[in-house]
Amino acid sequence: MRCPYCNFGESKVIDTRPNEENEIIRRRRECLSCMRRFTTYETIERIPLLVIKKDGSRQTFDRNKVLTSLLRACDKRTISLQEQEQMVDQIEQKLQNDLAREVPSRAIGAMVMEQLKQRDQVAYVRFASVYRQFTDVSDFVDELRDLINEK
Repeated sequence: MRCPYCNFGESKVIDTRPNEENEIIRRRRECLSCMRRFTTYETIERIPLLVIKKDGSRQTFDRNKVLTSLLRACDKRTISLQEQEQMVDQIEQKLQNDLAREVPSRAIGAMVMEQLKQRDQVAYVRFASVYRQFTDVSDFVDELRDLINEK
């Protein structure tokens, strides 16, 4: 780390503190040449994840879009906001751990549906109705029949 004052290449760390979320580390340093102090911040470099939409276009992954769709599906249900955020965290972590830098939107939708299916079947059907673009009541009946047969 180069000193911002004298451009010397070596410094010593005096103090290290993580932020509240443990995502950023603040380091207080002292230059070994001019003895002046400066602060650096260390973060994890995340490779951007691209989502391939149905029309073939690409967008960067936005966890808020996933959370918003979960909020709609779980409206007036027993799944807390904290649980929904944990679901989004799990999905995002799984996507980051995969080697692919591009993921189809249908794969993200399938992950959301799997999470909802385990927690709340009404929220699952709500999400599925939008995700799978149900056009009439028979689509709902078919999905409910599949859920009943799984039990």
